[in-house]
Amino acid sequence: MRRIALGALAFLVFSLGASFAYLRHSLPKTEGEIALEGLKAPVEVLRDRNGVPHIYATTLEDAHFALGFVHAQDRLWQMEMSRRIGSGRVAEILGPAALATDRFMRTLGLRRVAEQNLRHYDEETRRLLDAYVAGVNAFLGEKPVLPPEFWILGVTPEPWTSIDSVVWTKVMALDLGNNWRSELLRLQLSGTLPTEQIQQFFPPYPGDAPVKLPDLKALYSGLEKPPAPHPVFSFLGGSNSWAVSGARSASGKPLLANDPHLGLTAPPLWYFAHLHAPGIDAIGGTLPGVPAVLVGRNDRIAWGLTNTGADVQDLYLERLDDRFETHEEVIKVKGAADERLTVRRSRHGPLLVEASRHAPRGYALALAWTALAEDDLTMHSAMRISRARTWDDFLAGARMLHAPTQTVSYADVEGNIGFISAGRVPLRKPANDLFGLAPAPGWDERYDWTGYIPFDEMPRALNPAGGSVVLANHKITPPRYAHHITSEWQAPYRARRIEELLGSGKHDIASFRRMQADVVSLAVRELLPYFKDARLEGWDGTMAAERTEPLIMMAWWREFSRQLYADELGEAFLPNWNARATFVASVLTKERHWCDNIRTPQTETCEALLASSREKVIHEGAWGEAHVARHRHRPFSRHPWLARFFDIRVPSGGDAYTVNAGAMDFNDEAEPFANRHAPSLRMIADLADPQASLFIHSGGQSGNPLSSQYRSFSDAWSRGEYIPMVTERKRLEADGVQRLLLRPRK
Repeated sequence: MRRIALGALAFLVFSLGASFAYLRHSLPKTEGEIALEGLKAPVEVLRDRNGVPHIYATTLEDAHFALGFVHAQDRLWQMEMSRRIGSGRVAEILGPAALATDRFMRTLGLRRVAEQNLRHYDEETRRLLDAYVAGVNAFLGEKPVLPPEFWILGVTPEPWTSIDSVVWTKVMALDLGNNWRSELLRLQLSGTLPTEQIQQFFPPYPGDAPVKLPDLKALYSGLEKPPAPHPVFSFLGGSNSWAVSGARSASGKPLLANDPHLGLTAPPLWYFAHLHAPGIDAIGGTLPGVPAVLVGRNDRIAWGLTNTGADVQDLYLERLDDRFETHEEVIKVKGAADERLTVRRSRHGPLLVEASRHAPRGYALALAWTALAEDDLTMHSAMRISRARTWDDFLAGARMLHAPTQTVSYADVEGNIGFISAGRVPLRKPANDLFGLAPAPGWDERYDWTGYIPFDEMPRALNPAGGSVVLANHKITPPRYAHHITSEWQAPYRARRIEELLGSGKHDIASFRRMQADVVSLAVRELLPYFKDARLEGWDGTMAAERTEPLIMMAWWREFSRQLYADELGEAFLPNWNARATFVASVLTKERHWCDNIRTPQTETCEALLASSREKVIHEGAWGEAHVARHRHRPFSRHPWLARFFDIRVPSGGDAYTVNAGAMDFNDEAEPFANRHAPSLRMIADLADPQASLFIHSGGQSGNPLSSQYRSFSDAWSRGEYIPMVTERKRLEADGVQRLLLRPRK
């Protein structure tokens, strides 16, 4: 028996070793030559020591072809999951557990909308998109050894299509525009809380008057409530960008910084690339699957992205006895029978099945969303901005950015700085007393949209007085602005801190680096006078990874939040249990009735809640250990053994309100303080010397866990370090590159 066991063990070790050796061939070829169908002329791909591909082509088409090729080389599994998520085809490979996501995506119909969008693209956009698709499929045509995920799950990739690329832009728009969830929460709470108290849970922007809504309970009166509402999830996101003019820089030319905050994934969403061809010399962040440099610089301008947070979604209550457009969807399910889904659509948009469980009986909820417009031209914008040479070129590209609504920062070598909020924002009628904050009766036309805010009337600035631009998801509309963009701007904690750090002095790359690494939480500073504890004395709210006070504070804040509003929210509490700094601050300063537990006969005070919640704080240790930046792999993060191999974890500082942000999910009992939503990319562009510009993202260039570049940036990102953003060929070659020649197949 012992001999058999040893033999079995030896066979297992041999098999694992052979499998590992075989899968090593899934790493990309980065040197030599490859002959490919579809190229017009040879293309050089120079990979620098950080794995960033620098693509040198003689035509724009060939440059985009090569971008598709290298995306597929390095991020094929990520691209596979991206298109499956957007197309509602995840259950095909993961089974019934993925059905809820597939149902939702099929109901939205992102793939159908993408098909419509393609018909509105101009000839150049279609040509470049087709070239990118051809590059992806040229890689697949080489019959490569596939990355480990394909083997583990038994998946064979289908050819890439233009629709796949467009679908992924829609998924990103969904991630950056989820206002419908707060509407749904207001509907859910209207059965138990008065409207005034619901609005207290969503405090107004500092300095603004509370939004006065009609009595929601009365609005929905006579409509029978469902017996068991499902959870409504809510999450806090964000991004930063700022720029200074030459008058405020040491060099006399502008500097621009950008750090988009997105969910942390393994591999990360971003992939760095450089495209050099006639009409383009751009470097920056690309999304695998999308043929464009979305954040970065060229030889004349630099640009960054922050989410505007515009209210671009409205829910409508629809009577179920009305007539709807319908069509059938068939969802294939691994290990189970196909599921047939009837998708219904009102004049406002698709009827959301899961969300409609919150609707009164006899009614459903339809979603109106700007990204579902058939003439969305966002792909045009993505391909144009990276080739802009001037402010006017930049605006021309931004004009076609329809969804998601983004505030795009700008700087150029001529000394100009500015921004434009670009994207479609609905125009709502003056009689609309819900302001897009709660589901509206779909049969009442006063709640219908009347179009979009004209692009030329969206917030913008060019060379503002003071010589700086600060964008941090805060309110950016000027006084007496004519249009309604949103009532849910993010609190200005990060914006105020950036303004403090900009001060009145001169800036350079070093000062911008310090700013992007800043972990002083103005939200914590605001609350500290109420959270009195000897362990926090003398602490100034710096959420540094090595300190113990941040963990004590956040553990206390978490428990206080539980005791503060779990009783009022009931079943809606857990999915909406997060920091909510402005709400907690408003309770402690004026709306103290929230501290009373409505489930007990006695009246509790805020002081009593603070004391009782402090007693339950038992967490000890450094903040960075608890606030680990966890990059989750799709789908293996859910499997503990595989997660150890595929996930990326590094210590991090900050909180949701620091410039170097890191949002948490209090509802995760296992890791309530883990950093899940953070600066996914950091960039500092120097318009005096563009070659001195810097960038970093949170993972590595490769999406293959067998590669040394799978997590090669993570530690540096955690420490606030960067890699050079160089485009000059001589400098690249002097530093050492791997050269791959892609040539046309004869």
